[in-house]
Amino acid sequence: KTEQAGQAWAGKEQREKASAFTKSKRGKKSCNPHFAPQISEEWSKGAFLIKPGDEDIHTANERRLKELIGAPAGKLHTGRSRNDQVVTDMKLWLRDAIAMLTDNSLQLISTMVERAAIEIDVLFPGYTHMQKAQPVRWSHWILSYAVALSRDVERLLEIKKRSNILPLGSGAIAGTPFDIDRELLRTELGFDSVSLNSMDATGQRDFVAEFLFWASLCLTHLSKMAEDLMLYSTKEYSFVTLADAYSTGSSLMPQKKNADSLELIRSKAGRVFGRCAGFMMTLKGLPSAYNKDLQEDKEAMFDCYDTVHAVLQVTTGVMSTLKINQSVMEAALNPDMLATDLAYYLVRKGVPFREAHGLSGKAVFAAESKNVSLNQLTEADLAAISPLFGSDVSSVWDYRSSVEQYSASGGTSKSSVSAQVEHLRNWLKTRSP
Repeated sequence: KTEQAGQAWAGKEQREKASAFTKSKRGKKSCNPHFAPQISEEWSKGAFLIKPGDEDIHTANERRLKELIGAPAGKLHTGRSRNDQVVTDMKLWLRDAIAMLTDNSLQLISTMVERAAIEIDVLFPGYTHMQKAQPVRWSHWILSYAVALSRDVERLLEIKKRSNILPLGSGAIAGTPFDIDRELLRTELGFDSVSLNSMDATGQRDFVAEFLFWASLCLTHLSKMAEDLMLYSTKEYSFVTLADAYSTGSSLMPQKKNADSLELIRSKAGRVFGRCAGFMMTLKGLPSAYNKDLQEDKEAMFDCYDTVHAVLQVTTGVMSTLKINQSVMEAALNPDMLATDLAYYLVRKGVPFREAHGLSGKAVFAAESKNVSLNQLTEADLAAISPLFGSDVSSVWDYRSSVEQYSASGGTSKSSVSAQVEHLRNWLKTRSP
């Protein structure tokens, strides 16, 4: 792509001379503008022949152009350095990669949102500290990760904006002495602006570091979700069942169905974070301007892209084929999870929450002392704790009523979850290409 903008390297006078040369018929080879696309096509088809004398891709392109048009190809490198060419190439590549990863992420979020909409009436236990906490909607759990991924998309688009600054024309370190039209280059290559300082432009890799961190955080979110689903798919939970395409059997124990896809999603987070940490340590020890150490950026960037690209697709497959066991989910709810609701009952009767919390704790202790569940305490048992407990306390022991009380924005009531679904649907429309 940088080669296609070659005409912009000269100022107005030089471009006019180049145009005149193109139109002339000097010798057997004219400077045909179709040769640049020809070389590009040779690369895309795998037909480009790399020769022993080619030092790198830039000299290879120049050598091939010379074969096609002759000596004028030697002017291709005028005002250029590999330093500014390489960082330009990387930014062009990353821009396309970001577009692909954004599309992958939006597809996953859409899959999760639509699943949440369909299964909005399913209740199951919410956990904190790996302990049963409060009843929530299964869809509320799904959307908690969809929201996290939506932040990842926003961060990725911000990285694209910050990285879409043209470094070409910076030379090796000091800039270029030629009258290069960098604004034309910027337009031709689709950048938003031109780099301000040549020394910074060729030596900084902030955009790579940001991308690697983004990949690490995105896969951290997906790893957490995979961990939840692995637990939910065990016999001990049996909340969900993975499709056969995303699980495998044991080579020794025929009764097992292993969540291999989820385990691999979880493992990839460590791989990507390792790339991020390793590259940051490379940057930490560098002096200013370009250093050869920066060739480490490509392997890290390409590997993280490949990894996240694959993980997003696999996660979409898992979430679109997952089967839930609604009866098991709802059977896992227990009255002890409504201890907070017991406190809320007292709050509604005018008791300060801190005091109500303490009284509810006494009710929990009383139930444990009697070896019964919280809802099996009698009215007399509760009245002994507080005279405000009346016969209407029985209304507390209803899971759906419990969930429905969380109707404030962001809560787990049906109206709130429906609002979350609509919000994300609208957000997806604004982010879709």
